[in-house]
Amino acid sequence: MPRSQEASPEQRIASAVLDLLRSRGPKAVTIEAVATRTGMARTTIYRRYRDRDEMLTAAMAPITQPTPPGPDVPTTQVLRWVIEQSLSSIKDGIGFGGMAALVTEDEPWFTELMRSLLVQHRNTLAHVLHQHITDGQIRGDLDVETFLDCIVGAYFTERARSGEVESDWIERVICTLLPAFAPPQTLRT
Repeated sequence: MPRSQEASPEQRIASAVLDLLRSRGPKAVTIEAVATRTGMARTTIYRRYRDRDEMLTAAMAPITQPTPPGPDVPTTQVLRWVIEQSLSSIKDGIGFGGMAALVTEDEPWFTELMRSLLVQHRNTLAHVLHQHITDGQIRGDLDVETFLDCIVGAYFTERARSGEVESDWIERVICTLLPAFAPPQTLRT
């Protein structure tokens, strides 16, 4: 790979952190494990991050700050964006290893850290939904918090039930949730 296309040390560290988190859970994310996985010296990692909390926060930051869709995006595309971003927070973020640790609260430091990061992510999604509610693109009576819970719950449940998430999952969720999401006049057209 040409030098300009090589991953930066921060990118390599983030990738290793997320791989460990997704596959083995938060206990596996240590400076030593990341150093081994990246082939970097621990001192190289410590020059960038004070501890594993800071390292995890940096690895998760891009996932917690999604770029919102434009204001004129059709209702179905707003719904697709919310679903994709919710999926990304798990699939590209903490993974099922991290979700399991979050739910069981085995690692209080991890639970606190991940909840704070996921709250940032969720606040971005909720803000976008509230903007589109104000614009009349989304039902005014939508319970945003419960709606977001339904998306993540559907993803988690399908994985728990069948061991995988089918490739048509996003389309099925859109079809199921669109009537609760779109204003009634939008559905008639």
